[in-house]
Amino acid sequence: MIDVLYFAWVRERIGVPREQVATNAATVAELIEELKAREERYALAFSDLRALRVAVDQELTDFDASLVGAREVAFFPPMTGG
Repeated sequence: MIDVLYFAWVRERIGVPREQVATNAATVAELIEELKAREERYALAFSDLRALRVAVDQELTDFDASLVGAREVAFFPPMTGG
């Protein structure tokens, strides 16, 4: 099981702030594909990966990052300065 966290509009589209997911995904990209296959709300939330950032165990990373040994994945829109 891995904890998956959703922030900002990603959370709004999916409808939950976090969930535990049983997955065989080896990478973040594979996890996204599994989530997209669940329901339309996930497919919509992950339809444009250019509008998303990801962190694995609280470290910003890429979608090809390994999930081996990971406990948490967080998805959020790009941060803006101000």
